[in-house]
Amino acid sequence: MRDAMGQLGGDSNKINPLVPVDLVIDHSVQVDVARSENAVQANMELEFKRNKERFAFLKWGSTAFQNMLVVPPGSGIVHQVNLEYLGRVVFNTDGVLYPDSVVGTDSHTTMIDGLGVAGWGVGGIEAEATMLGQPMSMVLPGVVGFKLNGKLRNGVTATDLVLTVTQMLRKHGVVGKFVEFYGDGMGELSLADRATIANMSPEYGATMGFFPVDHVTLQYLKLTGRSDETVARIEAYLRANKMFVDYDEPQAERVYSSYLQLDLADVEPCVSGPKRPHDRVPLREMKADWHSCLSNKVGFKGFAVPKEAQDKVAKFSFHGQPAELKHGSVVIAAITSCTNTSNPSVMLGAALVAKKACELGLKVKPWIKTSLAPGSGVVTKYLQKSGLQKYFNEQGFHIVGYGCTTCIGNSGDLDESVASAISENDILAAAVLSGNRNFEGRVHPLTRANYLASPPLVVAYALAGTVDIDFDKEPIGTGKDGKSVYFKDIWPTTEEVAEVVQSSVLPDMFKSTYEAITKGNPMWNELTVPAATSYAWDPNSTYIHEPPYFKNMTLNPPGAHGVKDAYCLLNFGDSITTDHISPAGSIHRDSPAAKFLLERGVDPKDFNSYGSRRGNDEVMARGTFANIRLVNKLLNGEVGPKTVHIPTGEKLYVFDAAMRYKSAGYDTIVLAGAEYGSGSSRDWAAKGPMLLGVKAVIAKSFERIHRSNLVGMGIIPLCFKDGQDADTLGLTGHERYSIDLPSNIGEIRPGQDVTVTTDNGKSFICTVRFDTEVELAYFNHGGILPYAIRNLMKQ
Repeated sequence: MRDAMGQLGGDSNKINPLVPVDLVIDHSVQVDVARSENAVQANMELEFKRNKERFAFLKWGSTAFQNMLVVPPGSGIVHQVNLEYLGRVVFNTDGVLYPDSVVGTDSHTTMIDGLGVAGWGVGGIEAEATMLGQPMSMVLPGVVGFKLNGKLRNGVTATDLVLTVTQMLRKHGVVGKFVEFYGDGMGELSLADRATIANMSPEYGATMGFFPVDHVTLQYLKLTGRSDETVARIEAYLRANKMFVDYDEPQAERVYSSYLQLDLADVEPCVSGPKRPHDRVPLREMKADWHSCLSNKVGFKGFAVPKEAQDKVAKFSFHGQPAELKHGSVVIAAITSCTNTSNPSVMLGAALVAKKACELGLKVKPWIKTSLAPGSGVVTKYLQKSGLQKYFNEQGFHIVGYGCTTCIGNSGDLDESVASAISENDILAAAVLSGNRNFEGRVHPLTRANYLASPPLVVAYALAGTVDIDFDKEPIGTGKDGKSVYFKDIWPTTEEVAEVVQSSVLPDMFKSTYEAITKGNPMWNELTVPAATSYAWDPNSTYIHEPPYFKNMTLNPPGAHGVKDAYCLLNFGDSITTDHISPAGSIHRDSPAAKFLLERGVDPKDFNSYGSRRGNDEVMARGTFANIRLVNKLLNGEVGPKTVHIPTGEKLYVFDAAMRYKSAGYDTIVLAGAEYGSGSSRDWAAKGPMLLGVKAVIAKSFERIHRSNLVGMGIIPLCFKDGQDADTLGLTGHERYSIDLPSNIGEIRPGQDVTVTTDNGKSFICTVRFDTEVELAYFNHGGILPYAIRNLMKQ
């Protein structure tokens, strides 16, 4: 939603009339069909078959509201479409000029900051309220200045740079802050490189990573088909308002809240993993790091594989062909995600790796699930223009669709023989993807080691077939001449990449792609929807269900409240992500959500994903805390989506335990460590717990968007005092918890201390994380949506 600062008008069929709403249906494409010339068409047909109800709902919305533009599914990834087409930089509304701004319901909305547009991700809850006219509130953030000097070395990619920046900023601590990049090195970074860095703001924790508009920005606007007149107007406006940075002129010293600096020449090839985006591993250390991870105790950098089992080999037959897997064998290699697929340098660089490998006689093993999912149709055009797509195809990297795929968990099934070999032999299989997130259980249930890498490295690791390799010393394979082929033999130089980018990425490609984008495709255009201003709910639908948030809502707000004698539903450690809380991937066949769908006649092959069924609260409530890699301290080391029902001691699925508590009239709370709610800006990670009856989350710290989402759903976020957590306070999660909050909202202040007591006599102080007076008002109303509705009713 762009320019989201207006007030609601009187026309009931308008979203906030000062907000021209560009709604991109950023549909994640499940990779059911890969390594096939017709993969795109086959996957799209399956997506429309599965998601017809969802698409029809969104198409209805575009007819029911007057100022809502829908970019149909199959068009690309929202952030790339925003960068290449939707972003204005400067708005021109009836002759009035003002800076572009955007909030999006995906945390990687920050990609637009690379274009000099102030934008960041919010939860769907906050976005819905904004569309209803509710202004956004936030604490004025600190601004971290990140100075870039020098130039990237030959063969180093923008992905290597962003993984380095992510590690530095996560270590520095930038949650809730703005980061602004500046310095002489800016001139050495293309706009696509900048967008790659801005994109991963959520991974380094910042609200946004901002690149001010300069000459590089203007050149990109022209490349992507914005008119000369528009670009000239943008430059003139920004110069007149001292918002344009001209590096040809002397630069004033900037004042920031804190400072960081990086010499681009110090960046080296790297990956991140195996479980978190900021756990960077230099490529030269990868083999040693992998072996450490095998031996280390279970954790972010450990799998605790016994020494005697580390060399295990699982032999199997792949469609009649002998095959084998070891710990570290790559079974998924995906060029995917908004972070990289909008960058021609890394995309064409990857294609050059594929070309060199083909020419030398190397081939990716057929049991590795390879895929290529561009962020827009422009990528296909320049791959075809360069003549390099055929080499991708030869290595199995056929285009599978235009949208989020493996990075969001829509990897699709592995071949049955591969899946069996992994499961039956307890193989630590690996995925290598050009994505931005590799949290446990996200990419695929059977890949416990997941590494983020540049698209060229994805191809290299696919060719090697394992992450257990030292690219400096060990050959990737044997060429057609019988000689060993090494990494250096297939890696393109920076000059080679620049040459093919210069000759293959042309303005007409952007113009032709986006002239056609709103025309849709036959499957979208054939969808028929009623011409009604109110949506007709189908009570039998397992995709779209009327949500319960406004049931029994009174005209007057319920008021503030504390928590009395609540049970602990779950007790977590650090870095619990929104993927742990509300997974978006496949629905496990033994889960409460699966049981619900089976009872309604849905065949397991049609379960689809949680992400695709997020329009149905009954499915999503059952999918809350359903991540198969969940580590809950109440289970004493057991991993999985279950918990202990404290009154009986029974081990139950989290949903079933929560329903027991609710039916008995008991509230629940969640205990957690640091960085609770990191990852995707997934509003279901707050909606789900609310539906389960969770009244408060007590954590060491929260990621920005998730904390806001909890407030938006009426859940109290509390932080332990510095140096304290559940362990230091001796809390086991078997206690009952009371939170002393005044019932009069006027007696609560943002950030005040409150006392938490337990039934066994413990007492400790927490900070209540209502950060603004507006958030206190939301809490008083039971959440942001009831607040917005009550305000509408008063008009």
